[in-house]
Amino acid sequence: MTKPMLKQLALAITAACMLQACAIPAALTRKADATLPEQFAQGAPAGSSAANTDWGTLFEDPALSALIDTAISNNKEVNILLQRINMAANEIQARQGEYLPFVGIGAASEVEKVGEFTRDGAVEENLSIGDGEEFPEPLANFRGGLVASWEVDVWKKLRNATKVASMEYLASVEGRNFLLTNLVAEVANDYYELMALDNQLGNLDQYIEVQRNALGVTRELLSAGRTTSLAVNRFEAEVSKNESERFAIQQRIVETENHLNLLLGRTPQPIARASSGLMSLEPALVQTGIPSELLENRPDIRQAELEMTAADLNIAVAKANFYPSFAIRAGVGFEAFKPEHLLDTPASLAYSLAGDVVAPLVNRKAISALYQNASAAQIEATYDYEQTVINAFSEVSTKVAAIDNLAKNYQLKVDQVTALTSSVEVANQLFRAARADYLEVLLAQREALEARSELIETKQRQMSAVVNLYRALGGGWQQTATQ
Repeated sequence: MTKPMLKQLALAITAACMLQACAIPAALTRKADATLPEQFAQGAPAGSSAANTDWGTLFEDPALSALIDTAISNNKEVNILLQRINMAANEIQARQGEYLPFVGIGAASEVEKVGEFTRDGAVEENLSIGDGEEFPEPLANFRGGLVASWEVDVWKKLRNATKVASMEYLASVEGRNFLLTNLVAEVANDYYELMALDNQLGNLDQYIEVQRNALGVTRELLSAGRTTSLAVNRFEAEVSKNESERFAIQQRIVETENHLNLLLGRTPQPIARASSGLMSLEPALVQTGIPSELLENRPDIRQAELEMTAADLNIAVAKANFYPSFAIRAGVGFEAFKPEHLLDTPASLAYSLAGDVVAPLVNRKAISALYQNASAAQIEATYDYEQTVINAFSEVSTKVAAIDNLAKNYQLKVDQVTALTSSVEVANQLFRAARADYLEVLLAQREALEARSELIETKQRQMSAVVNLYRALGGGWQQTATQ
């Protein structure tokens, strides 16, 4: 076979390999559809979103602000995520280095004894090195120099992988911002819960005192023969019941304090709080802005968007595996069989230069599987993005309705507490005058206690609704991320 024929055969084989490698199955992809209504039910104007308000301005409580500052600095989950962000940043550098030439320096030595009746042995036997010097036996070899390799990124596989790493890094930053948003809200919710529990305890103590007074009156009436021991027993049981409830509330206080201390990244200790002012607090007015602002303010939406972009790029990375890869290898240095000849130039100078082209031809199932997985991951990322957007809009709508309904609920609870407090006084007076049964007194006291407890709970829910709307709008991370 002549040389031209060999060249043509080589070209034909190369072309066939490349055509085979380029026969890529179609990837299934999907574009995200995140259409939102133009307005929330509240109808707030654009640019008015409370997400841009600092939490210190929103809460206006020095004790709470101090707790949030401590949580931002000490929370272990935040600090763990910070290290993951650092690792993601390092991954970008690693990916960038992959499409740059690798250059290294090295040295090696070896010794070899070949058989006399082999080809190499016959050459050594019949040749001299120079000046009549015999080949040393065994033959040593010493070399040192520079080596380089470079994968030519023709199909942008490595550069796209670097972009994927960049998107994943930015997504990890947004993940930390989302954690900060939730952390601010959790600290505030725990704080208001502690205030409410303190008020529940005070409310219970107040009504225990009322019931003790009623018990004293009942005992006096029993002595006067105006009532029975059954009434005394019922009042005693009611006092014991509420006294036992105190320990349940105290346990909830301990649990809430410990959870809050965990958020603050410290061991259990007392939490400073202004509980006496809970019932006088007025929920802050929180503007929602327009729904499209959620796309910028919510870190979880931004994170999902970045992950979707990374998934798109990963398809291009996986697709490049079907194409031929091109690599260049080179080396230059010195090589000799004796150390004293190692730097003799040009006799000991050695260099090499090689190029490789490799394309997948047979059994490409693994490459195809990676490609199809990248396609499925892209579709999954679009659905995840859409779900995150819908969830964000739903959360805001729910919290807006909660604030409105809780305000109406609270006012009616105030009226109920006022009426039941008066009924307790009337029932006590009637009981002393033997014009009412002790059961009426017990019922009035119990209803007043429950109503007051529900009023405190409603106030806590009002304050938490403001916090949760602030979180749903994406507030809290802008200030904390800067810190």
